[in-house]
Amino acid sequence: MKYLAAYLLLALAGNESPSASDIKEVLSAVGIDAEGERLEKLLSELEGKNIQELIAEGSAKLASVPSGGAGAGAAPAAAGGAAAADAPAEEKEEEKEESDEDMGFGLFD
Repeated sequence: MKYLAAYLLLALAGNESPSASDIKEVLSAVGIDAEGERLEKLLSELEGKNIQELIAEGSAKLASVPSGGAGAGAAPAAAGGAAAADAPAEEKEEEKEESDEDMGFGLFD
């Protein structure tokens, strides 16, 4: 990923076809030693390709991936059963939060 990031930085700066030495120079500026084999693999994969077209193609592919943000809504319950149905759900959520504390650490500790 770091090799691709360096390649993209160079392309953004106007270098349409960054070389291995260009990428090594960018990486060494931030204290990263470049592995020749991985760098050559990246360059061979990107050789002769337009980076803007690759980004557009990748964005189109990502747009088709479901993100899980929208789920099916539950049917509304009858007025009398709504209060009874909500209470057990709240208890289960509280139990789940307590179980995280039992492990000795939390998500944001």
